[in-house]
Amino acid sequence: MSNALAIATVTQALALLIGNNLSPEMDIAVTVETRKPPAEPPTEPTINVFLYQATPNPSMRHTDLPTRASDGTLVNRPAAALDLHFLISAYGDEATLVGQRLIGCVIRTLHEIPVLPQDLIELAAERPYLTGSDLAESPQRVRFTPTVMDIDETSKLWGMLHQTPYALSVAYQASLVLIEGREKPVPAQPVRRRTVRAVPFHAPGEQPRAETTEPAEPAEPAPATSSAPGKKRAQGKAPASKRAATTTSRTRKVTGTGGTSGRGRTPSRAGDTDADPGAGDDGKES
Repeated sequence: MSNALAIATVTQALALLIGNNLSPEMDIAVTVETRKPPAEPPTEPTINVFLYQATPNPSMRHTDLPTRASDGTLVNRPAAALDLHFLISAYGDEATLVGQRLIGCVIRTLHEIPVLPQDLIELAAERPYLTGSDLAESPQRVRFTPTVMDIDETSKLWGMLHQTPYALSVAYQASLVLIEGREKPVPAQPVRRRTVRAVPFHAPGEQPRAETTEPAEPAEPAPATSSAPGKKRAQGKAPASKRAATTTSRTRKVTGTGGTSGRGRTPSRAGDTDADPGAGDDGKES
């Protein structure tokens, strides 16, 4: 990140980069200026570094959103991501092709050193009008790439320069330049509780299953035991109404208090020694 002086610092450092790498092809004194092409072409060997446009970087323009919370407090310092567009023109004696030789040196330099060196950024920041620039401290480096411009785009660009004759030139784009805001964000609240949760591994493309708790299995009822030997154990506990009816029937059999009807009496089996109380009234043995 850097402050608002980053744009001017990149322009000045680019001029230093070009001026320091003109030899050995150029053995004459060359002036490198950071201004737009002049209306009167200079006769001395001159290179003009002109920043004609600054545009938002399309891939980094929304990486810092959101910067404020719902109550308006600053939670993240905003940063503007920019691309800088330069027009580099060369002037000199046309008889000795000075302009073309200078443009060749510019292309060779930016192709050989496409990333702006940090020492040149620090040297450019020593200018009195760039005091306070912190571009050298930014972790993001500035890279230069050539811009392809056809005849139509070139004529439109030079048409914006009022009464300025065309000169041999090349266009380059410098990216990425980050300009950071001045406000400091509100410090975040400390972590009060840390929660660590382990998730089982699942196959690629498979939706992770929600964690569920299996219900406990109901306890099986204890088997009923029979008091008499030889009888089979009951499979389950009988209902209360059925147990009451069975108990009443057994009581009637034992006490002999059943009703006069056949439904309340237990039929006698063959070989029983007990006789019916009503039998033998006629004096005969039953």
